[in-house]
Amino acid sequence: MELLLILAVVAVVVYFVARSQKSTTRQAAGNLDDAKAEARQAIERLGGQVYNLTGTDDASRQALADAAERYTAAGSQIDQARSPVQARLAKQTALEGLYYIRAARIAMDMDPGPEIPTLDGQKSAGAVTEDRQVEFEGRQVAASPSPSARTPNYYPGGRVAGRPVPAGWYSEPWWKPALVAGAWGVGSMLLFSSLFTGMAGVPYGAQEFESGAADGSDGVAGDHVGDDGSGFDGGGSDGGIGDVGGGDGGFGDFGFDGF
Repeated sequence: MELLLILAVVAVVVYFVARSQKSTTRQAAGNLDDAKAEARQAIERLGGQVYNLTGTDDASRQALADAAERYTAAGSQIDQARSPVQARLAKQTALEGLYYIRAARIAMDMDPGPEIPTLDGQKSAGAVTEDRQVEFEGRQVAASPSPSARTPNYYPGGRVAGRPVPAGWYSEPWWKPALVAGAWGVGSMLLFSSLFTGMAGVPYGAQEFESGAADGSDGVAGDHVGDDGSGFDGGGSDGGIGDVGGGDGGFGDFGFDGF
């Protein structure tokens, strides 16, 4: 009798453990499906803009080229996503692409379109709020809050290889060597200091840039995209996705020596 009771208890325990495991599996699958659906919605929105817009000047053409690259990267990431976190990375890449679309529309004097959710690390990175031009390693590097023939390269703000890059328009994509290599060169701190010191929209200094601390206003702990093979430099993304790295195929080194 006692043996039968023990076997009955064991059977009940096994039943509930198996039931719990099935429930957990179903919930995880549901979470992944939901995350993928959200990502695909953003990707489809981006794709519609990429295929329907044509740039009219250097600034809009460059922004659209960057948007197209994000669209390709996001599509690849969502196809490979096996967890909600990976699906979220794909969504963040698509949202970054939508910021490039918005920039292109602004450069072409078009309605910028609806608001876009804030990117991970975007707030703490700050934004260019005044025109600046500095000499760095024998060339002129400019930053501006607006597109122009002098500043045709846009960045929506966020973190690249662990460091904040303010949103704005630039004469050259000075952050892309780090985006491709996954690490900053020795000259980056000096350039940042020369270009942004005292700028109201960038509430942190070169030391915070170097350490990656920024101002911490949006809980940034790392990059919003990580080095997980997804093309992101993810230290915690500022929650989860940070900087598109692997999707930048073909960016090359841009000839930026010393970064």
